[in-house]
Amino acid sequence: MRKLIMGIVEFRENMLPQYAEQFSKLALAQAPDALFVTCSDSRVVPDLLASTHPGSLFTMRNVGNLIPPATAEGASTGDLSEAAAIEYAVLVLKVANIVVCGHSECGAMKAVCARNPKVQAPNLDKWLHHANAAAFRLEHEGPLNAQLKPHDQLSQINVLMQIEHLMSYPIVRQQVAARALILSGWWFDIATGEMHAYERESRSFEVIDRALAERLAARLASRAR
Repeated sequence: MRKLIMGIVEFRENMLPQYAEQFSKLALAQAPDALFVTCSDSRVVPDLLASTHPGSLFTMRNVGNLIPPATAEGASTGDLSEAAAIEYAVLVLKVANIVVCGHSECGAMKAVCARNPKVQAPNLDKWLHHANAAAFRLEHEGPLNAQLKPHDQLSQINVLMQIEHLMSYPIVRQQVAARALILSGWWFDIATGEMHAYERESRSFEVIDRALAERLAARLASRAR
């Protein structure tokens, strides 16, 4: 906790002057380009990984980067927090992109793979139910990358399943159909520090190097026309 507190002081003394004008503008409104859905894991730091600044990302974090699917009427089948964040991002902030980002060595995915309920964590066990569809798909269709550990194989499949869950929300489907919203699946490898993006053509997560980044940017620009 001391490190956290002293970090606040260091930011106040050394970094805040650089951001003072930006915070002054952000106090009036925010206009992030993307809703970034990722895990609560302390090793995943969206703003660091994407080199973004305050106001760039509307971030939703939870254990396992899970999104409970919606009913036909658009009501969440799980916790309302995720559904509320989706509605706010799409309807109020009008984000142009939603990124679901999983990661390697995810504790939530390890727990799902183990299929061993934690007696002392009933809420966690219930929450991880939203990853069961990913586990089912991995078991019956196989991994995207057989060289990965089982829990990392599940983590990648889970990213794609949560995108499907996103599409169960009518407001998301409507915006995607109107070409006003693009959904993307990313996966962060903690050991290498590399971010990967899912590419449908190769049916795999590919490292976002400069070449892929330029292709992704061009694709996004063409879809926005």
